Amino acid sequence: MLSNLEDFISTALYSLEKEEKTKIYKQALGELTKHHYSNCKEYRKILDTLNFNPNIENNIKSVPSLPVRLFKEYDLYSVDKSDIIKTMTSSGTSGQSVSKIYLDKSTATIQTKILAKILSNFIGKKRLPMLIIDTKAVLKNRNSFSARGAGILGFTMFGFDVTYALNEDMSIDYESIKTFLDKHQNQDILVFGFTSIIWEHFHKPLLNNEDNQIKINKGILIHGGGWKKLENESVDSLTFRNLIEHSCGIKKIHNYYGMIEQTGSIFMECEQGHLHCSEYSDIDILNDSLENIDNNKTGLVKLYSLLPYSYPGHIILTEDRGEILGEDDCKCGRKGKYFKIYGRVQNAEIRGCSDTYESKAK
Repeated sequence: MLSNLEDFISTALYSLEKEEKTKIYKQALGELTKHHYSNCKEYRKILDTLNFNPNIENNIKSVPSLPVRLFKEYDLYSVDKSDIIKTMTSSGTSGQSVSKIYLDKSTATIQTKILAKILSNFIGKKRLPMLIIDTKAVLKNRNSFSARGAGILGFTMFGFDVTYALNEDMSIDYESIKTFLDKHQNQDILVFGFTSIIWEHFHKPLLNNEDNQIKINKGILIHGGGWKKLENESVDSLTFRNLIEHSCGIKKIHNYYGMIEQTGSIFMECEQGHLHCSEYSDIDILNDSLENIDNNKTGLVKLYSLLPYSYPGHIILTEDRGEILGEDDCKCGRKGKYFKIYGRVQNAEIRGCSDTYESKAK
């Protein structure tokens, strides 16, 4: 584990400005790069092939990033195999290979701590009664999770009396939901789900079933992944918010962006509708030549995280397009870069949690 990460956890969230964060990242990412180079032979081969020496002082932006597809092709881990306690897999449609992320105890623990810290900034530190817009059947092997199952399980630690809103056939379980809401009248309710599943299997059926109305007026909805289907229906984040409020009464809605390759250091959407980097994550946007480009220009998303220790996922090149909107000056008051995601690059594999469900269903 990074020598200074435990101390860094106590830092107030969204408080570091650009100059201070840059200084910390230069040391921390350099330390992580040396660790992975020394302990992951595949990572070492990549850096050697690129003639990159991690043992000399480097600019952070010059450290090679691993394309996310490499996690589908190779078993990448930087700890003894006997220390791996959990393997997470990305979602993949039939016939596709999946990413494999190997976690030791310390990496899994720190990812959980940081996820809790980030989410509490938006929903508070108190655990809330929780409604999951999905089926309980998605949770299978506790030692090997899909991205969808891992996402659900990861967020359940923020709630109690966890109730699943959908039956195994993905239809709405009206009876369970109404019993849950009656039990927690006048309480804030934490609602979690994947965007496309909420849209297709909760929002649309509610609109079409006037006899069974569900109103979660004190709900706080956290959702992410699976925007492809909604984009095809010309539904953006603002439209999604407005229509979900209409169908089930939820007014507080936060989208999040994250990848299984960097679990824990997710990017939450603020009240202004912007995705934010925390102290534990960062982003760059690259052009077609993989060179950094300025803010307010669209390009390929490169992500940084301080958390991956058991596998070399600290600097990754995604298959998403995005745009950095600004840094340290969002009207919500949170420091750090804030940005927008525009979806996959052309011809990239569908790999979102709920998009995968839709592909399999078809």
